[in-house]
Amino acid sequence: MTAVGVGSGRAARGSVTEGAARAGLTARGVIYLLVGALALQIAFGEGGGQQADRQGALEEISEKPLGSVLLWALGIGVVGMALWRLSEAVFGAAGPDGRKWTKRLASSARFVFYTFVAYSVLTFAAGSGGGSGGGGGSSDEQSKDVTARALELPAGQWLVGAAGIGVIVAGVWIAVRALMRSYHKHLRLGEMSRRTRRAVDVTGVGGGLARGLVFAAAGVFAVRAAIDYEPDKAKGLDDTLRSFADTPAGPALLACVAAGLVLFGLFSFAMARWRRV
Repeated sequence: MTAVGVGSGRAARGSVTEGAARAGLTARGVIYLLVGALALQIAFGEGGGQQADRQGALEEISEKPLGSVLLWALGIGVVGMALWRLSEAVFGAAGPDGRKWTKRLASSARFVFYTFVAYSVLTFAAGSGGGSGGGGGSSDEQSKDVTARALELPAGQWLVGAAGIGVIVAGVWIAVRALMRSYHKHLRLGEMSRRTRRAVDVTGVGGGLARGLVFAAAGVFAVRAAIDYEPDKAKGLDDTLRSFADTPAGPALLACVAAGLVLFGLFSFAMARWRRV
């Protein structure tokens, strides 16, 4: 194959990868924006029994005009996110250290995660009809089911406990990286005005802190479930968010975290616009 052919092949792959990445980041933003909005309704006592998780977000979309079309578009966007992470695992990510094995391993893990998310969204879209979908149950039910099955395995308590600790570490890592503004190295900052960069920092730091806190809290519940050998103590996103309202700070803390998730949704839109891919 000639050098021109190789170059054009790489350019085509790069164009497809960029499109998939930006579609995926946009889809992630929609999901977090809706989850945060639902959590805000719960904080102000207006939840109406809705789930503040991915399932609740999908149900919210399905009730809108052209909801089925929007669900399919969202699912395809998340597929794009998964394919982008797969390309990073295979070919390396953008940046000087994008080919390191640690970066490839992280991209592989993200590929697996977003493949699961895409499957759940597309399953919901396929089962949606007049507003009712089949996304496999709420995050709380899924979390308890997975925990119960894991606890039945040999050394199950250790496995669940280790997974919970891993989620706690991931939450702390997400929050610290947000505070350090590590996302700057992925952004085309030169294309932003000073006001735009400041707005992106507000969404990136605030959203990252809220996201990290939710991860860490979910990990704590998983560790408790392992120690007490009670799978019902594991919590999905909805129950984890509602638990913030049970703290001494009350619904105000839930409202702050929910607002942070909305900010992370907006940050995802900014990443879709200015991220280097």
